[in-house]
Amino acid sequence: MAETVWSTDTGEAVYRSRDPVRNLRLRVHLQRITSSNFLHYQPAAELWKDLIDLATFRPQPTASGHRPEEDEKEEIVIGWQEKLFSQFEVDLYQNEAACQSPLDYQYRQEILKLENSGGKKNRRIFTYTDSDRYTNLEEHCQRMTTAASEVPSFLVERMANVRRRRQDRRGMEGGILKSRLVTWEPSEEFVRNNHVINTPLQTMHIMADLGPYKKLGYKKYEHVLCTLKVDSNGVITVKPDFTGLKGPYRIETEGEKQELWKYTIDNVSPLAQPEEEERERRVFKDLYGRHKEYLSSLVGTDFEMTVPGALRLFVNGEVVSAQGYEYDNLYVHFFVELPTTHWSSPAFQQLSGVTQTCTTKSLGVDKVAHFSYPFTFEAFFLHEDESSDALPEWPVLYCEVLSLDFWQRYRVEGYGAVVLPATPGSHTLTVSTWRPVELGMVAELRRFFIGGSLELEDLSYVRIPGSFKGERLSRFGLRTETTGTVTFRLHCLQQSRAFMESSSLRKRMRSVLDRLEGFSQQSSIHNVLEAFRRARRRMQEARESLPQDLVSPSGTLVS
Repeated sequence: MAETVWSTDTGEAVYRSRDPVRNLRLRVHLQRITSSNFLHYQPAAELWKDLIDLATFRPQPTASGHRPEEDEKEEIVIGWQEKLFSQFEVDLYQNEAACQSPLDYQYRQEILKLENSGGKKNRRIFTYTDSDRYTNLEEHCQRMTTAASEVPSFLVERMANVRRRRQDRRGMEGGILKSRLVTWEPSEEFVRNNHVINTPLQTMHIMADLGPYKKLGYKKYEHVLCTLKVDSNGVITVKPDFTGLKGPYRIETEGEKQELWKYTIDNVSPLAQPEEEERERRVFKDLYGRHKEYLSSLVGTDFEMTVPGALRLFVNGEVVSAQGYEYDNLYVHFFVELPTTHWSSPAFQQLSGVTQTCTTKSLGVDKVAHFSYPFTFEAFFLHEDESSDALPEWPVLYCEVLSLDFWQRYRVEGYGAVVLPATPGSHTLTVSTWRPVELGMVAELRRFFIGGSLELEDLSYVRIPGSFKGERLSRFGLRTETTGTVTFRLHCLQQSRAFMESSSLRKRMRSVLDRLEGFSQQSSIHNVLEAFRRARRRMQEARESLPQDLVSPSGTLVS
C-alpha cells in the first residue's frame, strides 16, 4: 500500500477572476482514515513483528455495528455563498424561541422545508456564509501574533469593526449629495474613524463536523476546512489553496479518542459555453471601443504631429544637485546648443536658464547643493540629405557653476558640458567641471577677498565651439583645475511619423537613428580620450612646478 503524501502548505492563495463570483463551484471530499490510537496499537501476540499489520487499521466497530459508509466519507459540491446547515443549526433553529433576527427566522423556514422534503443533503460538511454570526465572530477573534496575552492595537480593532458587507448606499437623493464631500475642519475622532481602508469584502467558511458517530451537532467538534474571501475587484483569497496535484490535507482531532481525517478541495467551476464567451467578447469589444472614443475625445483633433521625415525631441529636465565645490551659495547657469545644421527650435523656445542660489549641505566629505530646478525645451531634427553618410550632430548641454558671497560678488566655480542622450527614456547624467586658473598666490587672494576670476568669453569653448571651422583647435597655454560635478536628470521623448509607419520613411529615419547611436558611442570615446589628455596635462604641470634640479632634461625625475 502506497504511503499517503500529505500537503503541509496551509497558507492562503490569491487569484483574480473577471467572471462573476457566483459561478464559483468547489468540490470538497472528506474521508475518515482511522483512529489515531491505532497508530500506536499493536496486539500482544505480535510483539515480535517489526511492522503493524494493515488489518489493524480497519474502522473500529461500534455497539450497533460498523459505521455506515456515508459517515466514513462525504463529497459535496458547494457554490459561492451557498448555505449548508450543520446539525447544530438544525437543532437550534427548530426551536422558534432561539430565533432572534430576521435571518434566524429565514433559516428556520428553510430548515423546516428541508425536513419536509427528506432532510438536508449534507451530513458532516456545512458552510458559514457572509451573513452568519460565525463570520462576524471570526473577524473579531482573529489573532495577529502568537503571544498568549495579546492586546489588540487600535488598527486591529478598527479593521475588525469594518463591516465587509455590501450595503445599500443611497449616496444621492434628488441629485443632491446627502453628505459633504469635504470636511474643512475634521475633528480628531473623525480622522481616527475615517483613516481606515474599507474595501468591500465577502467571506465564506467551509466547515466540517468531526464529532463521533451519532454525536454530531457539538460546537467543539467543528473544524474549518477552507476560508474564501472575495473583494469588489474580483480578487479571490483561498486558505488553504486548492488541492490540485498536491496531496490531501489532514486534520487530527483532539480528545480521548483521536481520529485522523483527510480532505481535498478542488475547483470545479463550469466552463463558459461558446455562446456566453461570444457574448462576453462582444461586451468587452464594445466597452473597449467606448473607452477608446473617450480617450480620443480627451485628446481632441488638435494633436500636433511632426512633418514627414522630422524627429521631434522633447526634454523634461532637472538640475538635481552640485557637489565638490570650494565655496558656498552656488547657482548654475545652463543652456542648450543646437547644431547649426538640420536642427531648429520654435521661436518662443528658451534654451537657457539659471537656477536659484542654494546653500550647501555636508554629505560625507563633500558639500552638496540640492537645486531640484526643472526646465523643459523641444527641438526638431530634419534630415533632408538622404545620401549623406556623415554622423549627425546632437544637441549639447553646457553648464556654468558660480558662487555668490555676502557682498553679492560671484566667482566661477566650474564649466562643464555633456551631449544629450540619443535614446528616449529617463537618464541621470553627472557632468564633471573645471575652471581656468592663474599661477601664483595673488590670484587666489584676489578671488577670495574681492571675487572675480578668469572666465571664458564663449562657454562653448568647453568643447569644440560650433563656430569653429578649422581642422585643429589649440588650447595651448590654458591652465585649468578640476572642480566638482553637476547632476542632471533628463526625461527624453522622441516623436516621429516614422515610428508608426512601415514605409521607406521609417527605414530612412531608422538609418538616422542608427547613426545617432554611433554618434553617442563616438562621444563616449571622445570623453575617454579627453580624460587622458587632462591627466597628461596635470602630470606636465606637476613636473613644471618641481625644482629644476630634480628633473632631468628628458623630463624624468632624478633619484
